[in-house]
Amino acid sequence: MKVLVCGAKGFIGENISRALKQAGHEVIAGISARHAGALPNSVVVDYAKDTTPQAWLPRLDNVDAVINAVGVLRTSRNRPIDAVHQHAPIALWDACALANIKKVIQISALGSETSETQYARTKRAADHYLMGLADSGKINHTILRPSIVFGKGGASSGLFMNLARLPLLLLPKPVLHARVQPVSVLNLAEAVVALLGPALVQQGIISCTGAEPVLMSDFIASLRQQCGKNPARVLPLPDSLSILSARLGDLAPGIPWCTETMTMLATNNEDSCADFEALIGHTPMHYGELVSKAWNI
Repeated sequence: MKVLVCGAKGFIGENISRALKQAGHEVIAGISARHAGALPNSVVVDYAKDTTPQAWLPRLDNVDAVINAVGVLRTSRNRPIDAVHQHAPIALWDACALANIKKVIQISALGSETSETQYARTKRAADHYLMGLADSGKINHTILRPSIVFGKGGASSGLFMNLARLPLLLLPKPVLHARVQPVSVLNLAEAVVALLGPALVQQGIISCTGAEPVLMSDFIASLRQQCGKNPARVLPLPDSLSILSARLGDLAPGIPWCTETMTMLATNNEDSCADFEALIGHTPMHYGELVSKAWNI
């Protein structure tokens, strides 16, 4: 198939593109202007401005499937989160319906249905619009909602690995006690390839999680153990300092730590992996294997 991958230079999009090529598909890389020329067979997309179907239709000529793997953790002037997560994807969905695209896959996020962070609200809005088009018979879709996606090159993965190397782990208590179910980016890419199989089955929403949930503190401890290090000392950051650090992060758009990030990390992010396991055809990677199988590759 000829597949347009939006966000092809991002962590998740790059892994999906590689898996699709290995499976024999032709990938058209949707990339931002700053990556122009970095990939062959690519189209430049401005996710802040391409918010009408007419902006997307020329990019869909002879395309069979579209995958949206674009995401930003927090808003910025050049990449406003409302446009990137909601308005541009909605325009893309409308264009896909007009162009009779065979399959649309949206990479969303586990927990987006209930969280009230800006990240979750904008992802949810795009998901629901796509579901509405599917309900009216205009599009064949699947929404993948992964937990924390782990792998080489991921910004959050790098953060967790850096935390795992510290002899003292100091994080807000709600973050330490949150339950997560990290999923390998390689398994997530497998799922996308499976969805573009001959049947093109409409799957609806699929939670993409690892084999077992774990407390955030235990997850970081496991990463440390997998790196061959002795256990670290773990201390909860006092609430007042947690709030202060997050508010200071709010004032520095270039760093990942902010109030919304703290809120997301302090929220349980787990679900059954049964549907995901059935899709990829085997048990998803366990968090205890992530360093050797998803990081050291």
